[in-house]
Amino acid sequence: MNLRSSWVAETGQTREDTRLNQVGATTMINPVQVRSGILPGSYDGKWRLSGFWMDKASAMTATVSEGRAVIQGDISQGVYPVSLPASEQITFAAGDAQYGRIDLVVLKVYDNLYDGSTRNEAKIEIIQGVPGQAPKAPVAPPRSLPIYEVTVPAGASAGNGGIPWNTALKDLRTPVVALGGILPVEGPVLPGAHPGQYQDTANNQLQRWDGGKWVAYPEAVGGIVPSSASTLQGSYTGQYRDGTNGELQRYDGAAWRAAFPGPYYKDLTDAGYTTSSTYTSTLLDTLAGPVQVNFVAPSSKAVIVHYGARMRGSKDLYSYLALRLTQGTTVVQEPVDDYAVIVASDTSTTQSMNRRLSGLTPGLTYTLTLHYRIVANAVNAQSWYDNAFIRVDPQY
Repeated sequence: MNLRSSWVAETGQTREDTRLNQVGATTMINPVQVRSGILPGSYDGKWRLSGFWMDKASAMTATVSEGRAVIQGDISQGVYPVSLPASEQITFAAGDAQYGRIDLVVLKVYDNLYDGSTRNEAKIEIIQGVPGQAPKAPVAPPRSLPIYEVTVPAGASAGNGGIPWNTALKDLRTPVVALGGILPVEGPVLPGAHPGQYQDTANNQLQRWDGGKWVAYPEAVGGIVPSSASTLQGSYTGQYRDGTNGELQRYDGAAWRAAFPGPYYKDLTDAGYTTSSTYTSTLLDTLAGPVQVNFVAPSSKAVIVHYGARMRGSKDLYSYLALRLTQGTTVVQEPVDDYAVIVASDTSTTQSMNRRLSGLTPGLTYTLTLHYRIVANAVNAQSWYDNAFIRVDPQY
């Protein structure tokens, strides 16, 4: 077996063993223990983690590639450095006749001082799982580092195709680095050991442990976080990011929100009429409900509202289109003629107007609703409305 270790054998540790295992990898998990894991790196520099990579050698045999790792024992046992200077092949037992199973491949350290095994060495071992309808991987033994789970189907053997390697492997490898080093994340994201620890996530985002969680670290103060890291929490209030939908967003200290919300828009696509001489939000002869827009007041406290419709009424009678502004159940402003769109024609005419609403409370949600009426001085007077709309543009 090629797996080498140091500070395990009672006698016989060579200078070569010692040199191979001077890894210096101590990613802390508490004041006296470190995280078990594999040293990162690859031959061409393209991959975070290539040590102890495993792939098919034959139907029931896999090749474990070279690498270096550390395996933490119990709190009083210390950490065991191991290295594999040349690839190693391991062979799996044939599958159960009826059920599949999940085997666990580990780097295992035997230390007679603690396990009474009469062995002092490191091995790459297969911990065979129990076959079953819903098999589970076995538990890793003490002083071991799981590197892969391998699903062995029922009846798998060298004579009938063996293990389906493309789908059977589950990679469990995780990296470790020297104390103070930036940890490249592969596999599960584990908690930090101390505030100020850094890690580089799989989507290339630098993060800092703040004592309770990993927080995205800005590439530069004022820099815009790229959309590739848009699932991460903001680092400070006022930070900006490029949202996944291309929307610029701002971190408000608790959540990412649209930096420049709006415009808000609503229209009426089914014509209707009113005979009411007082303002009403509902029209007859249409299935469409009231035309309403909800909007959040910006920090400027002001918005520009554009509203209008294609309108016609009974001959020589005025048709009105106005807005009602509410905040929750509070009426801020009723519809009034002074700010109404007015048409006096029995021919369809498109009219609109702009209006600035100010004095709003930033952050509150307001509602604008279109209202309609006709000056009724004749029997059966009607005002018709089609393509009515409201557009709200926050001012910044």
